[in-house]
Amino acid sequence: MTNGTGAKVLVVEDEEPLALLLRYNLEAAGHAVDVVYRGDEVELQLAENAPDLIILDWMLPGISGLELCRRIRTNRESRHIPIILLTARSEENDRIRGLTTGADDYVVKPFSVPELMARVQAIMRRTNPERIASVLSAGDIELDRVSHRVTRSGRPIHLGPTEFRLLEFLMQSPGRVFSRAQLLDGVWGRNVYVDERTVDVHIGRLRKAMMNDTEQDPVRTVRGAGYAFSDALETAPA
Repeated sequence: MTNGTGAKVLVVEDEEPLALLLRYNLEAAGHAVDVVYRGDEVELQLAENAPDLIILDWMLPGISGLELCRRIRTNRESRHIPIILLTARSEENDRIRGLTTGADDYVVKPFSVPELMARVQAIMRRTNPERIASVLSAGDIELDRVSHRVTRSGRPIHLGPTEFRLLEFLMQSPGRVFSRAQLLDGVWGRNVYVDERTVDVHIGRLRKAMMNDTEQDPVRTVRGAGYAFSDALETAPA
């Protein structure tokens, strides 16, 4: 289980593959996600179901993301909602323009999905901390996102940075099976080109670090499909 609840996130992005990738990773992190593909549909969506966070593309059909950002900030009902602006514009003047218009953060395409997820977590911790779990727990395993510490039955578990991110990603969705490609996208990022067998190597390291001779394997292998965090640990004694 997680100690906390996910946020409501509105993704405004006209590139459907990217929008689906963002939805997938945000939902895997426990957030509820709505997707809008046109700028001129955003204000209606905000009126009907205001989110906790908006991920907003700059270049959109209908109304640009920059203009939407300005409108959101001048509307009394929506001006408090944090905004992450996505754009292919990387010049300093463009970043300044986006931030001064009202964006809370600015991410240049192409970007690392894990980095964007970290930015989402950072903004939500700052603006709506009760929505973000700082500790993930299942059975006798606890992962503290703030201190980057993992314990099992109270003893410290020493993980490398990649194994920590891999465990965190799997623990966010106990029982859900992720393919190697999905784990590469969610943990390493879509712009990092490594062989899918790399996932197997790091799963092996994670298992070795997490288990002694009597403890249950926290990772379930699903032949032909991928890996899942063992949902059996949810009912294991702490």
